[in-house]
Amino acid sequence: MSYLDPAAALTCLDARSIRADFPLLSAPDAASLVYLDSAATTQRPRVVLDAEREFLERSNAACHRGAHRLAERATAAYEDARTAVAAYLGGNPAEVVFTKSATEAINLLAFSLGSPGTGADGLSIGPGDEVVLSELEHHANLVPWQELCRRTGATLRYIPVTADGCLDLAAAEQVIGERTALVSVTLQSNVTGAVTDLEPVLRAARRAGALVAVDACQAAGRIPIDVRALEVDFLVLSSHKMLGPSGIGVLWGRFDLLERMPPFLTGGSMIETVTLTGATYADPPHRFEPGVPPVSQAVGFAAAIDYLRGLGPRRVLDHEIELTRYALTELRALPGVRTLGPEDPARRPGIISFVVDGVHAHDVAQILDDEDIAVRAGHQCAWPLHRALGVTASVRASVHVYNGGEDIDRLVSGVRRVREFFAAQGFIDLEEHR
Repeated sequence: MSYLDPAAALTCLDARSIRADFPLLSAPDAASLVYLDSAATTQRPRVVLDAEREFLERSNAACHRGAHRLAERATAAYEDARTAVAAYLGGNPAEVVFTKSATEAINLLAFSLGSPGTGADGLSIGPGDEVVLSELEHHANLVPWQELCRRTGATLRYIPVTADGCLDLAAAEQVIGERTALVSVTLQSNVTGAVTDLEPVLRAARRAGALVAVDACQAAGRIPIDVRALEVDFLVLSSHKMLGPSGIGVLWGRFDLLERMPPFLTGGSMIETVTLTGATYADPPHRFEPGVPPVSQAVGFAAAIDYLRGLGPRRVLDHEIELTRYALTELRALPGVRTLGPEDPARRPGIISFVVDGVHAHDVAQILDDEDIAVRAGHQCAWPLHRALGVTASVRASVHVYNGGEDIDRLVSGVRRVREFFAAQGFIDLEEHR
């Protein structure tokens, strides 16, 4: 499917009025703050904070426990949040598993699919099987699968990236083969911002009879997602990258697969019966949710989804494409500055990573912070990708609905000051890096 429709009419957002919805960004002492680190974590609008606070003040109790009215209200709030996430994804509530993060969701999937208990159902990954990832992946979609292969004897294979930091789709068709049991790839790179065209990957995976998992953490909240249209088997995302609370993520999975998978964590709530010698487990999604659930976080997550829906998914995407276009144009005009990722902003909405020649990324970020500009610097939890791109580290500016053109102007001015500062100290030659 196509995630981006360049022909769609642009109706961008009023970032200044939206910023007023975010207490941290609209506080008097934040007047000069330029927050460009939303790919790491987004800020939360007041409606999200209010939703959590109202739940805690009026309905706080352990859900799925007790028959008193507070427990019933908590249970209803939690399951309503699950329904909201399912509606956002185009799935069924029974297919939405709440986790503490997308990282935990991927670990859940890797542990369960690597468990011998799934073997009778043909889901268990083991010796002779291959797990295919890509060089684009965040460590969270890399290390859990490395551990699965270490435990089970399966083999890891990787789809390479192109020079502009996109998935090499021609190579994907070659890497995914008859021994492939699972393919797990990102929907949007957290470094290059590149949006993955899943169709060739899915085509090759289906030909091999392999499962397909998608890390949608960076895409969710900026690119509309429909799991039925995507035709994937599993998808993970995280609330804190969607204007919602931290401490809660989601594993979406096809119900017929979830009901064949053993649990990752065990304890209360996720059981059907328990004796002193064994237990049977509840149906999905509760099979994968032991212990007292994060109810207030789920309520806040649902409020964040409602807020994004109110802004309009297409308008959010248009807004991020236009800001990305502006940032890339201005940064590329600066001598000695190289941007990483696709040339076309519509293929990389919201994420702008770059390198300043002769200056380490951490030093760039430190000077920008002195200017009250918040960016990320380092390998962005994607060390292999940086090696593939031939850089040690990068600076990442990432925008969201509360950013406007003036924030990009501040960023560009700050980068210009970085070059001037290091030239004055004798570390770089402005003429050489022109």
